[in-house]
Amino acid sequence: MANQLKNYSVIILISCISLAACKKNIKEGAQTSAKKPPVLVDVLIADFNNLPSTVELNGNVLPQEMIEIRPEVSGRITQLMINDGAAVAAGTLLARINNADLQAQQQQLQVQYDMAVKTEQRLKKLLEINGVNQADYDQALSQVNLITANKNILQAQLDKTEIRAPFSGVLGLRQISNGAYVTPSSVLTTLQSKDQFKLDFLVPESYLPLLKINQKVNVSSPHSSEILSATIVAFESNINNSTNNAKVRAKLHSNKLKAGSFVKINLDKSEKGIVVPTNAIIPDALSNQVVIVKNGKGKFQNVKTGIRNANVVQITEGINQGDSVVVGGVLFVRPNAELKIKQIKSSQDFIEAK
Repeated sequence: MANQLKNYSVIILISCISLAACKKNIKEGAQTSAKKPPVLVDVLIADFNNLPSTVELNGNVLPQEMIEIRPEVSGRITQLMINDGAAVAAGTLLARINNADLQAQQQQLQVQYDMAVKTEQRLKKLLEINGVNQADYDQALSQVNLITANKNILQAQLDKTEIRAPFSGVLGLRQISNGAYVTPSSVLTTLQSKDQFKLDFLVPESYLPLLKINQKVNVSSPHSSEILSATIVAFESNINNSTNNAKVRAKLHSNKLKAGSFVKINLDKSEKGIVVPTNAIIPDALSNQVVIVKNGKGKFQNVKTGIRNANVVQITEGINQGDSVVVGGVLFVRPNAELKIKQIKSSQDFIEAK
């Protein structure tokens, strides 16, 4: 009986060992069959390249010259020759203020002047024959000079009653009527130069090295597909402390735009940096990511991006020169997935792609 129990125990022990071995083999077989093949990917070896791009800035079209026409003296308008939108030449009389009192004074001074000149000429002849002393002649000559000075002062006052165009251009809308009383604060109309325009636009401090005097820039309007040209003529002498922008002025080589129009100024630039194709960037809620190959596995790396164009984007932070960045098969990669490199590509392939 004891031998029989001993035999049963041996049989049970052998059965348990066999069962355990069977389970181990089944588990190992399942793991082997579940192991996925590596993901085939294309990679780019990160390197520094020149990335051409276009900087777009906002600007406004301004006339080369533009002023408000105001009188220099107060008075009533007696003559008004301002036609809305009319073209005028420099010196054209636009309006006249009542100057009857000044004209009367001018006539009075003219009479005094004529009399003083005759007296001076008579005394001069007498002086030549010692008919008068030098003091009497000097007094007569002084009177002529004094009246001449008063005539010049009066003429300057009369000139101020005539409002003339200081330069050739186009008038704006008339703001007053004939007979109105005006003061130096009254705006009669505006005058702006014709067919000559300039651009003012703000440039971030970091882009100022891209610009220089006499450089040509491309200008576009949202209302036209035509690309216009302008030449930089001046820079503001200081940079705005709050915006870090500087004002730049350019001469527009076209009269197709109106003063006040909004335009875009395009600057071509090139920056050196690590670039990857745009499809290598994985948008994330908090940051952008790329996949790099580390020890044969995929690693998701947060990156910061800079300038971009239709094909590539600049990486300013997150990857280093020499890193293998996945540029093909990105959508099939999972964190720590086994990767197999199918093709190594160059940054220039993407930069120069059309």
